[in-house]
Amino acid sequence: GSICTTRVISGIGVPQITAVYNASQAAADSNTTIIADGGIRYSGDITKAIAAGAHIVMLGGLLAGLDESPGERVLYQGRTYKAYRGMGSLGAMVQGSSERYRQGGAEKGNGKLVPEGVEGRVPYKGSLSPFLYQLIGGLRAGMGYCGAKTIDELRTEARFIKVSPASVRESHPHDIAITQEAPNYTAEYKTVDGN
Repeated sequence: GSICTTRVISGIGVPQITAVYNASQAAADSNTTIIADGGIRYSGDITKAIAAGAHIVMLGGLLAGLDESPGERVLYQGRTYKAYRGMGSLGAMVQGSSERYRQGGAEKGNGKLVPEGVEGRVPYKGSLSPFLYQLIGGLRAGMGYCGAKTIDELRTEARFIKVSPASVRESHPHDIAITQEAPNYTAEYKTVDGN
């Protein structure tokens, strides 16, 4: 997810959409629940994760700025944020999550813990209810564009294509100074090449 460093620290990991698809294919004949854990920045990412085979999506970073999420509100340079940290961050490990990362015996505070996450702040987003309405609306729109009336139909009707960094930029508003942000979109998105 957005707060996780596991892939760069351990060298282990797979891009989320690939992981979800591969897991769903491997579990096709079982009653295994597939969870998309990471990579969800917009409602469209939920649509893609479910279409790839996820039954559930984890939305840690996406929900972290809401009133109902843990974390202190912080005013920084005139904007309101909420503190956010992952369970693999040093602060969380010192407070007890180190067992989860098989580091329960490590001495606390002497640099021997090996964190797999960071601590930071995310923009404050207000209450969950209107935010959730936008997420559900985006999922419904994606299903409609695929001609799907149900989640199962979404999984069979959706088609995936590879996209380039240029096409990702093209997917977002461009060549304009946004004067009125939409409730379901932020212009803080950066592509893999940083633009």
